[in-house]
Amino acid sequence: MGSLLRPVELAQSRRQWKAGELTAARLAELEDHAIRDAVARQEAIGLQSVTDGEFRRDWWHLDFLTQLDGVTSVVNTGPEFGGSEEQPPIATVVGPVGCSKPIMAADFQYLRSVATATPKMTIPSPSMLHLRGGRNAISREIYPRLEEFWADVASTYRAAITHLGRAGCTYLQLDDVAFAYLCDPRIRETCRRNGDDPEELPRRYAGTIDAALADRPPGMTVTMHTCRGNFKSAWVAEGGYETVAEAMFSTGVDAFFMEFDSARAGGFEPLRLLPRDKTVVLGLVTTKVAELEDGDALRRRIDEAARYVPLERLCLSPQCGFSSTHHGNALSQDDQWRKLELVARVARAVWGDG
Repeated sequence: MGSLLRPVELAQSRRQWKAGELTAARLAELEDHAIRDAVARQEAIGLQSVTDGEFRRDWWHLDFLTQLDGVTSVVNTGPEFGGSEEQPPIATVVGPVGCSKPIMAADFQYLRSVATATPKMTIPSPSMLHLRGGRNAISREIYPRLEEFWADVASTYRAAITHLGRAGCTYLQLDDVAFAYLCDPRIRETCRRNGDDPEELPRRYAGTIDAALADRPPGMTVTMHTCRGNFKSAWVAEGGYETVAEAMFSTGVDAFFMEFDSARAGGFEPLRLLPRDKTVVLGLVTTKVAELEDGDALRRRIDEAARYVPLERLCLSPQCGFSSTHHGNALSQDDQWRKLELVARVARAVWGDG
């Protein structure tokens, strides 16, 4: 999906850098080495698109969002991940939102320089500036009217995407928990407490994503990944896609990476609403536990999904990253690579080598 478990040596080096025991230049060298190795491993498995494992990040979203103008992070006051005392911080808007400089463009350029397969860049979706904290996490002094906030968010993302396009990015993934979170009645109630109407949010998020993509570079493929939470193998939300599918599928992305690894995600029925020019990547292989899925069982589930979407418009992937945060999920490096090998093997069996 994007993130990979951090190698032990790299995690230790990052802790040393934070403690002032390692220079930023030396950390960058170690990150470069780890990324080269991870890319080579992905390509050896047969993956046709590769990522840098998000090895330069602590958090899948905050490392990007807090580099935007006007954005900081605060202690979590929103929906909590079960089974963990530590909770991810929340992006908070304290000034006019903007993108006055390229963000992570240099990271992508390095990935591109060491990849033979198509390099994929992952960034948080525009909705990640709103969902978890809602209206309460957006300065009323700066944005007395949310319409102005959403207009700035869209223009900010247009600039960020332009920067990535100039760096050579042709495959961009928007990581978005908003649509999947809004499948859960508890999250919808939290939205109301935050001063928002959960009935309106799916359309608002979809419209903002479309506005953000208005100037995307020619030839850039954009996908969206949906998730119900992924923090140290914990999750936040549950519920099928039915209530959000129509709005989500209306966005102008090319494909949807959809989490379907457990009963929490509901059935495949909402896929009937998928437009005919879109693709769905079935997230059937969990990244939360070490147990390896059965290949035949995966093929049967793909066949079930093909009742709603033609097989040629389906793909297979893990349901999320293996390390959306620097902590990593509760499985080993060997477990991670076995799961990626399984995905590649089953995909070849179902769709061939093309």
